[in-house]
Amino acid sequence: VIGARLYHVITDPELFRGQWLRVFAIWEGGLGIWGAVAGGAIATVITARKRNLDAVTLMDAMAPAVAVAQAIGRWGNWVNQEVFGRPTTLPWGLEISLNHRPAGYERFATFQPTFLYESFWCLAVAGLLISVERRYGIVRGRTLALYIALYTFGRFWFELLRIDHANRILGLRVNSWVSVIVFSGAVLWIIGSRSRRETSEREQDAVVADSDDADTGQRTPR
Repeated sequence: VIGARLYHVITDPELFRGQWLRVFAIWEGGLGIWGAVAGGAIATVITARKRNLDAVTLMDAMAPAVAVAQAIGRWGNWVNQEVFGRPTTLPWGLEISLNHRPAGYERFATFQPTFLYESFWCLAVAGLLISVERRYGIVRGRTLALYIALYTFGRFWFELLRIDHANRILGLRVNSWVSVIVFSGAVLWIIGSRSRRETSEREQDAVVADSDDADTGQRTPR
């Protein structure tokens, strides 16, 4: 909760300028999932160190559950009639009451239910993570990195639909840029971990080969 609130305040400081005590009024809304995940990661690292556990492996195990939790949490946006997208006439359009419509959108009644799209996407991410683990086995850090990459990929597109207040950089919402940066880091992590694994496997094969040669009194030509 602290991380989620801090992210919201840092990325939208103009909402609190001159009335900083409202920073603590979380009942008025304003929590960012990026800060929540970052805060949770910090708490996980601290807990892992205290209990002599591997933090990355622990977060690997948590990743599918975190995605499911996000899917559930997004329904709070529906309850609060917030974080919706552009006007739409699609059959599944979300009906928003007049007092919750942004300025300039008063004449529209139904909007893109971005919360629903993200909820379904998070459930799909959880399913994909579990499927990948079962099919390809568990590699330290891969499930966590894949969760980050998949979630941020979807989040980038959902941000393009949203019309709620957000600061922008070069025409893109801040959360869109965060998605791009974090996604890139996760992909590099996956590529790097795969390269390290292949190197480790080659080294292990070489050790086994040398051991076999020693047992037979022969040396393998190199």
